[in-house]
Amino acid sequence: MSSDQLSPLVADLHLLTILATTRSFTETARRLGVSKASASMRISELERAAGVTLVRRTTRSVGLTEAGQQLVNEMQPAFNRISDSYTAVRDLVGTPRGLVRVTAPVALGRQHLAPCIAAFLKRYPDIHVELELTDRFVNLTQEGFDLAIRHTNTPPETHVAWVLCETASALVASPQYLAERGAPQHPSELTAHDCLLYLGGSHSANWTFVKKSRRKAGERVGVTIDGKLKANNSEVLRDALLAGLGIGLLPDFSLPATATGKTPALVPVLPDWQVQGFFGERIYALRPWSPQVPKAVECLVSHLREHFSTGFHAAHA
Repeated sequence: MSSDQLSPLVADLHLLTILATTRSFTETARRLGVSKASASMRISELERAAGVTLVRRTTRSVGLTEAGQQLVNEMQPAFNRISDSYTAVRDLVGTPRGLVRVTAPVALGRQHLAPCIAAFLKRYPDIHVELELTDRFVNLTQEGFDLAIRHTNTPPETHVAWVLCETASALVASPQYLAERGAPQHPSELTAHDCLLYLGGSHSANWTFVKKSRRKAGERVGVTIDGKLKANNSEVLRDALLAGLGIGLLPDFSLPATATGKTPALVPVLPDWQVQGFFGERIYALRPWSPQVPKAVECLVSHLREHFSTGFHAAHA
């Protein structure tokens, strides 16, 4: 096939590579700014031109045939190079510009990221941001995100990971709850308390504590806890704790601020013990590895690192 014959198909071939990533005509259409019907029609036209079926469609999923996958495997590196080259040239213009799609946890996004993004957009008026807040794990490549803000201990090796700040988990309760039920003196006593659970995985009902004080430092205790409320959002748990419903774990960025001289709305429980394995120990900005990072993404990461450099501890001391 000559280049003149191939040229009209280039856009449809690119659409096929996006479809191979998203496995969804709806998501592919959204990423490319076309209708779902148009995306489906263009794939059908590409199949007619190639003389072979490229996409396997069912009512529940979209997949590639062997021929379709072979075509994508051979084309994808070329489209990646084109994208990287275009991004590099565009960034030479000087003023950072373009769209950055970001995903972040709901509580962290609402409480700390949204104000930061507002300041960023004033600083860089030619950059546009799409911010999606969700507590589910997002596949950045499949869903077309440039950046994810996450708290974790071990960022994936396939991603570039920029540390934004340190973070920690806090076991807390309201003074009213502790006045009524008493403050536990050892992790094992939590079995007699109402505990609020974060729906973050199979370990959510099993808390492991490590002794922090010098006496018996490093001692580990595992406790299976239970309670009336479970939620996958730390803001929901915080509000329940403030209402005196029990004892619960919160990431430090969700702790309510305490004005100087005022009684804390939530107070530490078992301060000589550290709970292990919740919410991660650092806040990261994550991006799937690529040879070229768009200037707009670099600017946003730099802004986030500056904003989060003081961490969350000072606000809740």
